[in-house]
Amino acid sequence: MNSWYHSWRAAIRIARRDALRSKGRSFLVLAMIALPILGVSAADLTLRSAELSTEQSLERKLGAADARLSDPGLGGVPIKQTPDAGSYVPVGDFEGKPWPEGKTDIGKVLPAGTKTLTDSVGSGKLRTTHGLLNTEIRELKASDPMAKGIMAVAQGHLPEKSDEVAATTHFLESSGLKVGSKLTARGLDREYTIVGSYELPDALKTDQVNALPGALLAPLDKALDKAELAGTETSTTHLVSVSGGFTWNMVKATNAKGVTVNSRAVALDPPAKADVPIYQEEGWGTFEDSAAANAAEFAAVATVVGLAMLEICLLAGPAFAVGARRSRRQLGLVGANGGDRRHIRAIVLAGGLVIGFAAAVAGTVLGLLLTFALQPVLEDYMGARFGSFDVRPLELLGIGLLAVFTGLMAAIVPAVTSSRQSVLASLTGRRGVRKSNRVLPVIGLIAVLLGAGIALYGSLMTDQVIVVAGGSAIAELGVVALTPALVGLFGRTGRILPLSPRLALRDAVRNRGRTAPAVAAVLAAVAGTVAVATYTASNEAQGKAAYEARLPHGAVAVMLDEAGGRDVPAVRAAVQKLLPIDVRADVDRISVGKSSCSMYSGKEGCGRYEVVVPKANQCPLWVTDPAHPNEDPTDRFSKEQRRKLAKDWRCKETSGSAYTDSGVLIGDAKLLKVLEINDAAAEKALADGQIVSFDKRNVDAKGKINIRLITDTKKADEAAEKGKEAPGEIKSFTAHQASGTANSYGVAMIVPPAAVKAAGMTTVPLGAYYSTDKMPSSAQRQRLDSELDKTGSDIDLHVEDGYTSENSIILLSLTVFAGLITIGAAGIATGLAQADAEADLKTLAAVGAPPRVRRTLSGFQCGVVAAMGVLLGSAAGVLPAVGLRLTEKREQMKFHEQALDQGFGSADSVPYVPIIVPWETLAALLVAVPVGAALLAALVTRSRGALSRREAT
Repeated sequence: MNSWYHSWRAAIRIARRDALRSKGRSFLVLAMIALPILGVSAADLTLRSAELSTEQSLERKLGAADARLSDPGLGGVPIKQTPDAGSYVPVGDFEGKPWPEGKTDIGKVLPAGTKTLTDSVGSGKLRTTHGLLNTEIRELKASDPMAKGIMAVAQGHLPEKSDEVAATTHFLESSGLKVGSKLTARGLDREYTIVGSYELPDALKTDQVNALPGALLAPLDKALDKAELAGTETSTTHLVSVSGGFTWNMVKATNAKGVTVNSRAVALDPPAKADVPIYQEEGWGTFEDSAAANAAEFAAVATVVGLAMLEICLLAGPAFAVGARRSRRQLGLVGANGGDRRHIRAIVLAGGLVIGFAAAVAGTVLGLLLTFALQPVLEDYMGARFGSFDVRPLELLGIGLLAVFTGLMAAIVPAVTSSRQSVLASLTGRRGVRKSNRVLPVIGLIAVLLGAGIALYGSLMTDQVIVVAGGSAIAELGVVALTPALVGLFGRTGRILPLSPRLALRDAVRNRGRTAPAVAAVLAAVAGTVAVATYTASNEAQGKAAYEARLPHGAVAVMLDEAGGRDVPAVRAAVQKLLPIDVRADVDRISVGKSSCSMYSGKEGCGRYEVVVPKANQCPLWVTDPAHPNEDPTDRFSKEQRRKLAKDWRCKETSGSAYTDSGVLIGDAKLLKVLEINDAAAEKALADGQIVSFDKRNVDAKGKINIRLITDTKKADEAAEKGKEAPGEIKSFTAHQASGTANSYGVAMIVPPAAVKAAGMTTVPLGAYYSTDKMPSSAQRQRLDSELDKTGSDIDLHVEDGYTSENSIILLSLTVFAGLITIGAAGIATGLAQADAEADLKTLAAVGAPPRVRRTLSGFQCGVVAAMGVLLGSAAGVLPAVGLRLTEKREQMKFHEQALDQGFGSADSVPYVPIIVPWETLAALLVAVPVGAALLAALVTRSRGALSRREAT
């Protein structure tokens, strides 16, 4: 035991001295190991600090209250809820029946002796220095001790008077206002003073103002109602404090009165599952991950970590080999003075231990400092404050041990290789001759075949992506094991190369012990890059094919469904003024009831309309049987009938997204021009006062289109639930069915204003479509957005840019990453080659070789390693990408077939899952990276070495 301790103590001291002597190499290896440790430790600290304890979470939601009571809007019907109040259902069987609706007076269900504090939340448009900003308005007496912890005051104080408000710091930044500024709301002739700013610890990016209860929301609602504008849609919850806490029995008693409860006592001490009524319902549970899912997730994480460690070992291993080669005389002296092979191994392994320990310390400390320094930035990025700066020593220790383990693993092969050299060879500098390992290539070939088979099975026979990923990882490890043999095959191409590259290739093949790890490191990095790049390019091609344009390229649409179209003329003019407009087509919509009603408003006095589709044109899969209104219409057909009907023109899915219900727009022939529909007959029909239809299902046998005006929406909903037609007046119009298959971009029909007027129907302005002379620039769009923001209206503005790729930067980043790894690995191999070939270089200099030969040889040595690794990695990286894409294709085809069997979807919507090879990325890797690595190595290599006597070999 004492001998072992002293030998390792001496080995560590020697390794520490060598590391300090070779600072550049030591720093390179330390950085390779420490950078992942820095990232992992910083991520661990960030995630743990962002995790809130139950007490911290409750403080942000409840403050110091015992519970928060909310009205679920079920009219007081008894309910069942989960302990955290996240889910609830009404008691009773409501299958096939409408759910109960209505408000509940929470004040009447509070237990006796409780203290309450109302918390009301609505929204409104507040005036800022830039215009109007849609803002959350809250009325909570936040200075009450019961609300302590919900809001964190940043400046000033919380409101104490009815004309005072406080605002979130994010609102002040967005609005340009500050503490002391005056604040007004659109529609309300009253000023408020901002007396303080605060943060919502769980929602830092929320635009919110806080006032005392009754000070802002009620007056604003009254003013908006008078102006026939949409209200604040206020919802109110109650914070309550009760002696002894709000127990689970009290929660269930309150549920019986139709109110949900988020209780502090229940959260801190949850009830057993058997005591939670909602969990006894069929289909309810805690939704925990299955053991198989957890195992798959663990396997995926372990695979990623293992491959990352392998990459570091492959990169760092040759660096340790360089150190061992340059210290071979020192290692020979150890052997000459009685040291045996285990002492040699200990010295080289101690180098990995020293570097790994230093990397663990440096990475962990830097991770701590970086996370602490960037805490405000991280909190702002996540939009929430940390619960605390949570340092978990055991987790950080485990991360650090991973660095030490990685350092040891990287030094194993150099340690074994160094220990096998004889003392005489080490002292004289002779390299000796060692036969290649014949077992490793066989193992590698078996792993490649096995991994490829598993990946192929996973892509063709199962739906498990983890199987494809696992098989690909095994195959890649097999290629890594085959690398020495593959390097030998590359050597056969040397006969056709000029002198310098032939010498470089011969040197790489003869010294596979140092070449293979570097090639394998490049291979692994490039394989991952090619796999991700191929998958990304394929996914992008799929997204481009599936992209559905809302308008012709370069066209613009602006829509505003608010206040009866009062602000639409100003919005139309703003767009025409600030963008390069060619043709402008104004559009209106049909209005039923009050003109101030929005399209889908359910308020009293507001109606709607619907296009009456002739029964002969209705898809049988979508028609409800009045005798059985609660049955699924598709249940009447067999799978074969459903598949047949899916090909029926009546069941074809419509393309495009409409801005109005049923895609009905009031407009003229200018709209045809903007939509690029060249149809003279359609233009003539509009001029003659006829509807132009783009969906023949809406046109009956007489060439008419019928539109039903529904004034009583409640009776219409009841009729729909029974499978009957809704009551309402029907207006009939002569229609012209557009010819061909023109893309109308979601517009089902264009109704000329004259036809609407003749039918006695009411319309309100909706917006406009525009064609442009050229694509609007970014500056023009920003000016338009700024101008539209001043209206404070909820405007839908769309400029059709066509499909835009978001993956180009990803592909570029992957190429740069693989290039850096390639250059780093090739550089390490070149350094090792120069250490080995120093005697040959001295001989070349002695016999009069030009100085450039040294640079050229160095450059080609680096380029050869890079080229071999990139070529092998490119071939190995395609396998996982192809496997994953085939798996996705099977999954999507399976869902498509199921949809057809169940009567959903259309027969012409077959999934398109292409496999695209990113040739630009491959070209950059195969050509630019090796050439760049060779040039860089040639530039940093000294032309002349120190001329000295060559040692005898």
